[in-house]
Order: sequence, then C-alpha cells, then structure tokens
Amino acid sequence: MTSNVTIPIADVIPATPRALLLQLNLEKEKFPFNAGQAIMIGQHGLNLKRPYSIACSPEQAASSRMLEVLVAVEANGSPGTHLPTLEKDQLIDVEGPVGSFIFPELPIEKNLLFIGGGTGISPLRSMLDHALRMKLKKTITLVYSARRTEDFAFIEEFDRYARAGQIKLHQTVTRDDLAWQGARGRISLLNFKAVMENPAETLCFVCGPTSMVDQATATLNELGVPREAVRMEQWSNKS
Repeated sequence: MTSNVTIPIADVIPATPRALLLQLNLEKEKFPFNAGQAIMIGQHGLNLKRPYSIACSPEQAASSRMLEVLVAVEANGSPGTHLPTLEKDQLIDVEGPVGSFIFPELPIEKNLLFIGGGTGISPLRSMLDHALRMKLKKTITLVYSARRTEDFAFIEEFDRYARAGQIKLHQTVTRDDLAWQGARGRISLLNFKAVMENPAETLCFVCGPTSMVDQATATLNELGVPREAVRMEQWSNKS
C-alpha cells in the first residue's frame, strides 16, 4: 500500500563528497515500509520526483521518527531539478513505498551476503540493520565498493558492527587513492571467493551501478549461488 505525504526536512548531513543524507521528519506522519524499499521524492509543489531507496531500517525510522535517503549530488552540490533546494523545514512530497527489493520475513539460508556499490549502499544499510535486530544466527557479510576512501557512506557504522563481530566487512576502492591501504578494483571473483563459505547456502543482496550488479550476479551464479538466492537492485535510474 502506497501513501502520498508532504513532510519537512529535519536535517541535511554531508555523507560523502558526492552524497548528502537527507532526513525527513515523520513526527506527524506514519510511513510503514519494508527494509530495502524505495520512495519517490521531490520538492513540494513540483511535478518532478525521483526514486531513492530508503537508507534506514523500519526500526530506525520508528525510533528516530525520521526517514533517511542518501542523495547523490553533482559537482555544484545540486541533486537535480526535482530538489532545487535542500534546507531544514523545506517541504518534500513523498510517494511510496515502492519496490520489491526487500529483506524476507525469515531467510532460510545460513549466510547473508550484502554487495553494494556507491549510493547503492542505501537499501543494504536498511536491510543490514533490520537483519541484525532480528538476531539471526547467520554469517552476515558486507562487500562494499566505492570510488575512493571518502566515498564510503555509513562506514563508521559498518566498522562498529564489524568490530563487535556482528558482520564481516570487506571494502574495495575503484579509483586511484594514495590514502587507501586495502583492496583495490571492482568487486570480482576474488572478493567473493574470499568471503563465501558455502555458495549454495548463501542469500545475496546486490545494489549499485548496472555494470557492477550484472557482473556480480553472473559471478555469484558461477560460484554456485542459486539464481533465486540473488536479489538485485540496479542503480541506473536512481540515486
């Protein structure tokens, strides 16, 4: 069931040099959704809207009374004509939730593998937080690719999960970055071989640029992950 609501911006937080975390105030609205779903948003009064995956879990939204989305911006800091201004209390028209890229009620696989590129990390963050709150007795792994070190959104949060032993975290950068000491290059066969314990018992969630999603999906199938166990969201028309 979808809703159409108009809600104010609670805050705009720099997430990376190329993305802003937009927090929308839900104090006066109820907006149920499933982990992984998206919304259509645009400045109030305009006919333009674009889809964005919700970057928080339903539990986070209920606790903070905020809906979060990661908004990619151009070099001039603008996300586009659908959001000409981004400032506190600015009204935003929200439609949704939409999308079938969602976390299942009770996954049967022993391992959960989240694979994200760029702002495609948004729905994975929602699913990951939701899965951790479910206290599933499963091995949870996040493979996260970004252009450079500073382009990893939410990385402090993921690092905290990893240090606590709640997830396994593997990062890779795709551009020249002298400050980066970890893995380099696009997510590939070597990355998956390093993290996958049993492909046949692994449920995978992939979100990012189309080329990354296509390559990752094909590689996972080659390694023995059943096709129905690879859930994907391509990022060619979203932010």
